Amino acid sequence: MNNVQEPSSNSRKSERHAHLLETARALIAAKGLRSLKVRDVATAAGCAVGTVYNEFEDFDALVIAVNRDTLDALDGALSTLEDDDPVRHLHRLAQGYLDFATAHPNLLRSLYEHRMEGDRPFPQDLLDKVQSTFALMYPPLVRLLPDYPSDDVALLARMMFSAVHGIISLGIEERLVAVPPQQLRRQVSLFVDTYIAGLERQGVTPRAP
Repeated sequence: MNNVQEPSSNSRKSERHAHLLETARALIAAKGLRSLKVRDVATAAGCAVGTVYNEFEDFDALVIAVNRDTLDALDGALSTLEDDDPVRHLHRLAQGYLDFATAHPNLLRSLYEHRMEGDRPFPQDLLDKVQSTFALMYPPLVRLLPDYPSDDVALLARMMFSAVHGIISLGIEERLVAVPPQQLRRQVSLFVDTYIAGLERQGVTPRAP
């Protein structure tokens, strides 16, 4: 009697889905989003183009799935960098973002380069993931600014995260204004200190840790 059970169709579909997702992620990581084609994913995965579309509704769905994974990985990396000192916490978040961007530049670029076909809106869960990542700077800023309105602190957190992203993105862009790694690390640190000092100049007095 044969007791070996054949994998269920759902199990095979799940494995195929994961394999295609990992293949697309590897291609984006190696060559960037702009060069990605569904046919390339199919070829690298050893399947037909139709198989890709059986697992992902369209090209956008495939890229969004990769971007979701990237955001989860980024959030996971930054969430481990908490510190009792809010200033040090902000520095660790900024440097952690630099570390992630340096290790996964094309995956990070994909988050910001991707445009939905026909200007369709991005899925809400993806937007929520982005906002959740931006919000990681909110807790240390709240501790620095305990008497500041929470909505304003949330805006400051998004602005600070956006500025850190801009500095790092330009700094690692080799074709434009690449900055040597150690110098870029110092510039990111300097920005965090300058941002906090700027709050003081604007009359927003951070609480000493």
